Amino acid sequence: PHSRVFCLSLHRWPSGTHIYYFHRMLILVIGDLHIPHRSFDLPPQFKKLLVPNKIQHVFVTGNLCTKDVYDYFRTLTSDVHVVKGEFDENVTYPEEKVVTMGSIKFALIHGHQVVPWGDKESLAMQLRRMNADVLISGHTHEFSAYSYDNKFFLNPGSATGAYSALQPQTVPSFTLLDVQGSRIVIYVYQLIDNQVKVLTKEWTKPAEDS
Repeated sequence: PHSRVFCLSLHRWPSGTHIYYFHRMLILVIGDLHIPHRSFDLPPQFKKLLVPNKIQHVFVTGNLCTKDVYDYFRTLTSDVHVVKGEFDENVTYPEEKVVTMGSIKFALIHGHQVVPWGDKESLAMQLRRMNADVLISGHTHEFSAYSYDNKFFLNPGSATGAYSALQPQTVPSFTLLDVQGSRIVIYVYQLIDNQVKVLTKEWTKPAEDS
């Protein structure tokens, strides 16, 4: 069911950054929106990039916090995976979830289970326990992406730039994943000085784990 691969082409135009979709697969990874308690809405610069029916999957790291935000993601795609943050109104969201895309297993948690928050060793323990290749977590409201012990760890940050106990001011961010077999291209979108900046990272699952 996931044989079609998505490739993302990014171009800069005077009007800003645009996403061009070429009939391939894309995963939106996003979280810690805290709408409406800490932020009114997604930044408009982000909203205009997210086109309905072009994103095939959405992974949400929690703290949406309301049904309206969940319903918004459902306008992008019917395949929305959410794990529960400590401020989510929907208590039926799972604490954790494993989703397989092709040869790669993604483990999703919010991140409040990890002590200290965002600790590399604690995150690695969570990933080993969940027996997956990539750990996606949130909670810190700060983007991070790195490989460790042949695995990959991704935190998309807060899409609205909502404050946290550790970060009174944060850079709004989300990520898009292009999964190509055992290879992932990660596109990082950050709103800096009201301009969308794009970073690109890559990770390949080791052959012995494929």
